[in-house]
Amino acid sequence: MKKLVFSFIFFTSLLQIGFAQRELIHASAATLGFDENFINHQVDSIMQMGIDSLAFPGAQILIAKNDTVIFHKAYGYHTYDKNQVVALNDLYDLASVTKIAGPLPALMKLVDEGKLDLDAPFSNYWKPWRNRKDKKELTLREILAHQAGLVPYIVFLEKVVRDNGKVKRRFVHTASGKRFQGQVYEGIYINNRFERKMNRIINRSEVSDEKKYLYSGLTFLIFPKLIEQLTGSDYQTYLKENFYQPIGANTLGYLPEQKNYANDIVPTEVDSLFRKSVVKGWVHDENAALKGGVSGNAGLFATADDLAKLMLFYQNYGNVDGEQLISAETVKEFAEVQFRENDNRRGLGFDKPYFNNTELPLAEAYPSPLASPASFGHSGFTGTFVWADPEKKLTYIFLSNRVYPSRDHQKLYSLNIRTALQDVFYRAEWNMNPK
Repeated sequence: MKKLVFSFIFFTSLLQIGFAQRELIHASAATLGFDENFINHQVDSIMQMGIDSLAFPGAQILIAKNDTVIFHKAYGYHTYDKNQVVALNDLYDLASVTKIAGPLPALMKLVDEGKLDLDAPFSNYWKPWRNRKDKKELTLREILAHQAGLVPYIVFLEKVVRDNGKVKRRFVHTASGKRFQGQVYEGIYINNRFERKMNRIINRSEVSDEKKYLYSGLTFLIFPKLIEQLTGSDYQTYLKENFYQPIGANTLGYLPEQKNYANDIVPTEVDSLFRKSVVKGWVHDENAALKGGVSGNAGLFATADDLAKLMLFYQNYGNVDGEQLISAETVKEFAEVQFRENDNRRGLGFDKPYFNNTELPLAEAYPSPLASPASFGHSGFTGTFVWADPEKKLTYIFLSNRVYPSRDHQKLYSLNIRTALQDVFYRAEWNMNPK
């Protein structure tokens, strides 16, 4: 009997280990019908041009066709001093990709379960908005499609740092304590009450009467608290148990410095204003940092592999190995354009191609003009980009630290590098299978 019990426990443990270590399938691009020589030549050329022009010190690209990785390659170094080469398992600060990798799957599941209604007033769920005349009728659909008229961004750092660069001691301490438990960076701790102050400022922020597309990340700062209220679970735990563990995304999460990963973490920026140091392993975005590093607008870190698992989960409309974590209907609704009549291309949380994208030259398109209208994804300020195409079954991951050493580096945008790289793979498949 003891042997039987031990065998059962051992077998269960193996299942759990296998579950947590789910690996992506890899194959050569040629075996799935791609022009491999064309890919290698074009990608190497674009990436070298990006590094030479100081668009980024290093980066990596992952492409999956169907559910199979056909290309994953790293280029360059962590920083321009060339001390450490980029590795395929490096962790990156995802910046705004956090929006679709953190709160969004949770919101989808809550919609699935009937705990959220996309077309009901958001104030039904977020009580502080019930007494705000300009916010009480806004719906979650409008908010997630950036159609609600909310202000784009609030610089909360201005509430913490004085004009002379000195921090306000009532908000920031150099050591943790009973009233300073949220860690912003090494040796920087935020007052527990500051999150409530941020929420109050968001609640009182202006709303435009003109309902048109205007990208706003404000509500993503409060979504984690909302998710905790509706689920009765800690936000990070909820994400881990319901999404990250089931898809096998072991490194996808917040606060990587606290988790002792073997993976190296790529630095983002040399912060001369607030943290007075190289920002590495702590969220780059200051608003998310002031939330203790855990926010819906930024704060997640991951490897390219784990991001690919997430985007494949979306590309397969919520299905993972035959298990439907979120209904296909809900994922499809979130991935569809919501306010086309207002010239707003956005889905719910997701970015979408330009309406006339297929007609545009590559230099003007977003993303590749060969991406299907059904495709969707998101970009991140630090130089990250993810995109899923459920029609053409192509998943694209691009990770870089373009803000190193300074966010003044804009060549990633002006050279349209991410779109050009994505386009290579669409063309490489077409080369072998012209229609």
